[in-house]
Parts: sequence; C-alpha cells; structure tokens
Amino acid sequence: MKRPDQDWRFNIANRDALIGCGLAVFNFIWWYGFAYGLGSKPPEEYTYVFGFPAWFFWSCIIGVFIMILLVMIVTKFFLKEVPFDEDEEGNPS
Repeated sequence: MKRPDQDWRFNIANRDALIGCGLAVFNFIWWYGFAYGLGSKPPEEYTYVFGFPAWFFWSCIIGVFIMILLVMIVTKFFLKEVPFDEDEEGNPS
C-alpha cells in the first residue's frame, strides 16, 4: 500500500480545495465591499433597490445569486471527479 502523499488523488483534492477556498474569499470580499462600502453612510442617505437598502441588496441578495452561478461554473468546468476505490497501479482509470 502506498503512502497517502504519493496518491495522485491528493493532488486533485488539494487543487479542488484551493478553488473552494478562493470562492469563499471572493464571497467574503463581495459581501464586505458592498455591505461596508455602500452601508457606511448614515441611514438617511441610503439608496434603495426594490425596497431594500442598496448595500443589503447588492451584498446579500445579489451576492447569493453570484455565488450560486460561480459554484455551478466551477463545478462544471474546473472540479474533477475522483474515484474512491483503490487502484493497484496508482493511475487514474
């Protein structure tokens, strides 16, 4: 049995984990940028979109849809399916 650090699947898992962390960082930057960028004014000066303060609309409502779209794109085009069963040769089947 090979050591886990020599298994080819760990390279793919590490890459996919970094992509997931990148999505999480993007989500936080999106949320923080709009929430504190547009929401740092006094409430009397807020602009509204569909009855919501603009900072809330862009950071929380649109942010969810942006993240859903990004996760769908990343899942379809960037993440790889990896088998869980042991391969005798250590190569992808």
